Amino acid sequence: MRVLLHYDMDHAEPDLDIVSCSEQDDARLAELLPDTEVVWHVLRPLTAADMDRAPKLRLIQKLGTGVNTIDLDAAAERGIAVANMPGRNAQAVAETSLLLILAALRRLVTFDARTRGGAGWPADRALVGGELRGRTVGLLGGGEIAGLLRGMLEAVGATVVYTSRRRRDGDPAWLELDDLLRASDVVSVHVPLTEETHHLLDAGRLALLPEGAIVVNTARGAVIDEAALVAALESGRLGGAGLDVFEEEPVDPGNPLLARDDVVVMPHVAWLTRETWDRYFAVAAENCRRLARGDDLLHRVR
Repeated sequence: MRVLLHYDMDHAEPDLDIVSCSEQDDARLAELLPDTEVVWHVLRPLTAADMDRAPKLRLIQKLGTGVNTIDLDAAAERGIAVANMPGRNAQAVAETSLLLILAALRRLVTFDARTRGGAGWPADRALVGGELRGRTVGLLGGGEIAGLLRGMLEAVGATVVYTSRRRRDGDPAWLELDDLLRASDVVSVHVPLTEETHHLLDAGRLALLPEGAIVVNTARGAVIDEAALVAALESGRLGGAGLDVFEEEPVDPGNPLLARDDVVVMPHVAWLTRETWDRYFAVAAENCRRLARGDDLLHRVR
């Protein structure tokens, strides 16, 4: 079975013919698609035109959870199965969310730049960071990532509240979205990008956050209205942000968020650990074997 790993790395599995292709190399992608039966997809959008170049394609296997970068309707029209692997990157993303919260609270970007520039000592007394203990952290989402992060935050003394699509009236930590925002010193995003969640945190909702609040996003960039986030930071209402994802990816070097020393940024790599890759490949290889046998796929989306 010919498998296209759409990422710049090599991997081998018994009984699978795996070829790799960088997400930036569209010419090589076009050469490989005609013989491809399975695509192991990461982030570069997979379009109807791509699928038309792959007449043998039977499965698009998302290496991760979010399938917003796959044209699901086009796949369904062509009889191509789509599967993902929820939870396999949860530990890595939860840890990175905690990292970004702490980095924003402790002014890591500013201190790093000043130290490298020879101005780190003595520290500027105006650059006072904050501690997580005693703060309220609001989690947008009630899935596995949010659950893992909740445990980490509570272990260091934070109070955690969360919201989710389904009401959980039996849990006092569950709040309606607007109530959560009013209560949160830090808000961390853990919801998929859908029509419902696009710009979920817009100017009006960002204004509900307490003055000096921190916003962290390791989910999908467009859940936050970036223009509204920039305005809230520029006004001084928000204390900072930690962002692994952006509305446009790769992020434009001219994006005003990149110029701010109160914003910590990463290039959509919250999931990127050796352990995550091991879990990804285990599920992806198993689904290829299931496809070959005609068995039901794990975590089929379409």
